[in-house]
Amino acid sequence: MKKGLRTIDLTMAALFVALMAAGANVSSFLVVGGVPITLQTFFAILGGAILGSRLGAIAMAVYAFVGLAGAPVFAKFGGGFATILSPTFGFIVSYIFTAYVTGKIIERKRTLPVYILAALIAMAVNYVFGTNWMYMAYKLWFTAPEGFTYQMAWMWMAVPLPKDIILSIFAGVLAHRLEHRVFARSHFRNLNRTA
Repeated sequence: MKKGLRTIDLTMAALFVALMAAGANVSSFLVVGGVPITLQTFFAILGGAILGSRLGAIAMAVYAFVGLAGAPVFAKFGGGFATILSPTFGFIVSYIFTAYVTGKIIERKRTLPVYILAALIAMAVNYVFGTNWMYMAYKLWFTAPEGFTYQMAWMWMAVPLPKDIILSIFAGVLAHRLEHRVFARSHFRNLNRTA
């Protein structure tokens, strides 16, 4: 039976909503093709690793809904329901799956290699979902750059890929250290809870 969300759960989820908003804009002035360079993949992975699959996914969903409601929390301080038509909105949706996959893998075994593997798999989920959404958006409902192809979409993603690989590994290592030095001894973590 699923347990309800506690005050500490809501607080931690809200923290990651705020981190996602900050990560969306810390470097979003850098744009490759139509893709802003952000730290959101890092925070989505970290959120899943620390909060767990269920709460991590909830936090990312809340972040998406806050932005859709009009708060300027998306990249380049974007927000509003019209954002759903943006070619990069698929990445915002993918953060829900990114956090869920990270948490789900880690919940099986909390060792450093598993944390790192979970982070890299979740990053791949983020890239595959977001890039395919972007390609379909440009082909179906958004004006595509001249000569736009599926290969070009992936070429754009090749630019932030090294950064995201490094940050994903770092997120895994950081989450592992926090788990064993802070959260395992705190009231936040209940290892017997089904996430």
